[in-house]
Amino acid sequence: MVGATLDDIRRCIESLASDSGSYYLVCARTGERPVPATGLSFESRTTARAAARATEQYRGALRQYDPHVPYYDVIVCSRAADGTAVDGESSATAADLETRSPADHDPNRSVVDFCHTVAGAVFETIDDSSHAALEDTIMDTYFETAETIDDPDELCLRLLESTAVELEDSLEPAAQRDVLLAAAQRLPARPSGDDPLEATLSRLESVALLESYAIEPTVDLDTGTRSWAVTLEDYVLGRSADRAVTLPMVLELFRRFPSRDLAVAAASSPDSNWRIDVTTAPADGPSGLLSVSWGER
Repeated sequence: MVGATLDDIRRCIESLASDSGSYYLVCARTGERPVPATGLSFESRTTARAAARATEQYRGALRQYDPHVPYYDVIVCSRAADGTAVDGESSATAADLETRSPADHDPNRSVVDFCHTVAGAVFETIDDSSHAALEDTIMDTYFETAETIDDPDELCLRLLESTAVELEDSLEPAAQRDVLLAAAQRLPARPSGDDPLEATLSRLESVALLESYAIEPTVDLDTGTRSWAVTLEDYVLGRSADRAVTLPMVLELFRRFPSRDLAVAAASSPDSNWRIDVTTAPADGPSGLLSVSWGER
């Protein structure tokens, strides 16, 4: 898959999977199921081996954006009739590994996967644009921040923060919008019909970026401008007292509703529970697409 994007590789792995398969992938050293093959099964050992090679390629590509992505010795295992693992895997039963849900049992792994997908889409877009030099600047900022962090699960969040900071400092709002709109097209398509904002926030909740949310819609009868007051409970990218990163929310929203006119503003920031205003067709053009700061209204 020379020249394949992260999404191309992920879709390839998913296309090899089967609900009835008895083969799956694990790290030989840790017994962990490697992203993006977590929860997937395969019909034959040959198919599973192909998925293992693609999984290594996917993780190698991620490592270009985040060198802290762990190295896994990916091997193929199979389930015996009693549900236990064979082929040398002994740290956990295959049934335990197969039913492990990142969102339900290990939210940090779900956050890591989501953050890397978002960062990958943005980096690929930057690399194909006239802003390619920003990639090195983002990584320099990230490395400087990463040196102060001991928790590896926090590193993926810092990657998103570094990306947001450098894009915001280097690009005008219109250019920020264009980059995010293009990056959103690199993410897997979502079924139409759902409310875009509701679906976006539900997605962030499902990967444990926030604890819960609330939405209050309003319409300006004079201008017809639609806006929503959104409350984000325990938003992990908003733990700063005065700043919250909106990049993943906006990218998910553009994925579902590719509007070219969107503004996000902070209404209040009590600890990590942020209240923000989201407006379509704002009179002053796009804003707040990467982060919002309390006190700048």
